[in-house]
Amino acid sequence: MAQARDIVIIGGGHNGLVAAFYFARAGLKPLVLERRATLGGIAVTEEFHPGFRCSALAHVCEPLRADVARDLQLEKSGLEMIRPEPQVAAPAPDGRALVLFSDPARSAAEIAKFSRRDAERFAEFAGFLQKLRGIGERFMSMMPPDLNATNGKDLWSLLGLGRAVRGLGKRDMLRLLRWPPMPVADLATEWFESEPLQAIVAARGVFGTAQGPFAPSSSAVLLLRAMADPAPGGTTAFPRGGMGALTQAIAQAATRAGAEIRTNAEVAQVIVKDGAANGVVLANGEEIAARAVVSNADPKRTLLGLVDPTHFDPDFVAKAQHYRASGTLAKVNLALSGLPTFPWAATPDLLRGRIHIGPTVEYLERAFDASKYGEVSAQPHLEITIPSLSDASLAPQSCHVMSIWVQYAPYRLKSGDWAGQREALGDRVVRLLSAYAPGLPAFIVHRQVLTPVDLEQAYGLTGGHISHGELALDQLFVARPLVGWARYHTPLRRLYLCGSGTHPGIGLTGASGANAAREVLASLRR
Repeated sequence: MAQARDIVIIGGGHNGLVAAFYFARAGLKPLVLERRATLGGIAVTEEFHPGFRCSALAHVCEPLRADVARDLQLEKSGLEMIRPEPQVAAPAPDGRALVLFSDPARSAAEIAKFSRRDAERFAEFAGFLQKLRGIGERFMSMMPPDLNATNGKDLWSLLGLGRAVRGLGKRDMLRLLRWPPMPVADLATEWFESEPLQAIVAARGVFGTAQGPFAPSSSAVLLLRAMADPAPGGTTAFPRGGMGALTQAIAQAATRAGAEIRTNAEVAQVIVKDGAANGVVLANGEEIAARAVVSNADPKRTLLGLVDPTHFDPDFVAKAQHYRASGTLAKVNLALSGLPTFPWAATPDLLRGRIHIGPTVEYLERAFDASKYGEVSAQPHLEITIPSLSDASLAPQSCHVMSIWVQYAPYRLKSGDWAGQREALGDRVVRLLSAYAPGLPAFIVHRQVLTPVDLEQAYGLTGGHISHGELALDQLFVARPLVGWARYHTPLRRLYLCGSGTHPGIGLTGASGANAAREVLASLRR
């Protein structure tokens, strides 16, 4: 057995790398073990056709939590963020497009072309979401309270959160209390009357989830996203060089602090002795002892795969088995010989942000309906970026890459399998997108289609779920991943979770990794 390590971290996704940084900064010697040749988890840049590179999965990122960003100092690693304008453009069936910018006043001017009433209300809506940013920093960094034995520290944290909520004022406080149980469709239509704006807002509450906009509590997901990124339509930001540049920069920060990182090092099993994690066994048979094991893999893969379930109570195993982690996203990446014409875009600059294909809330709900029965949506919701418009390094001269999230594409199909459905999905996406960019097919040099099964097999996401588990009110905060186990611990001593399957579990903020590191360090001191 190799020399014992202080901490072994399973998985080199962004949260695992953030945790490694904090462990190293505290004077420990963490070892990160990544099964793939490339670090980053869902935030990776890969060449999918000679000369064409793309953010293979996640193609935009929410801001890192402010304190995490300050600590990592990623500018020392040469990270350059690109924040294109507009942030999002939503083509409408009548040939127009609703375009939102980072400047609320400029967005309101665009919204007024669809509804003067909505233009007036937009500033108020944007202002409320902006107020959530401060509460969000506190909420995303706090330890979920232990419902079985709330202690003084938990009560103090909850009291501080309560004071922050009261600071919103009566009207906004009531909004915050009222909205989480609501369907996001009701929230969007309550605020706005123009269908494209309703759809943009509603899409943030269902992206990456197995629910439609009329699902109860889908507004909770919107609010959680707004706590990290208060832009009503979501910010569009990505690193120069693709999303992999972000995780490479975090890895460099962790290495500078003293962490060790190994790729092509797949963990096959967690070693258990006397009811505690004692290290890991790699797929090649190598054993590595450790004082603690921290898993950035999703909860199901960790608790039901890397650990023999016989080490857990049968009731816990049953709860873990019922943790919902069935994904609904597929990814299509296109290598293009040039830039297709989008009739609604007067200039190519209007294509620099995200392009939202999903013109109404009802459209989004119909797209979800098919997935409930194991079918791929005939007209799916698409979220598109053309990052090469802002970052020419991603494609050959005059060429482009197009990155497309496809929702809904259920992990479990009613008939057939994804091996037989892969190209049909790609055809469906190109056909739908051609209605908005008629000449698109002639520009396609190569097409990569990643199904939910690919997300599971290639990227280690159980069920193909990019968030390591369903984002729903019953799987958030004190219930993420399970009630009673939301504090980064597991029933196995010295085995911890730090991935997106833990609180807050949203986006690429680094919050789960930072929170887990804080708790593990406190546990080791105890």
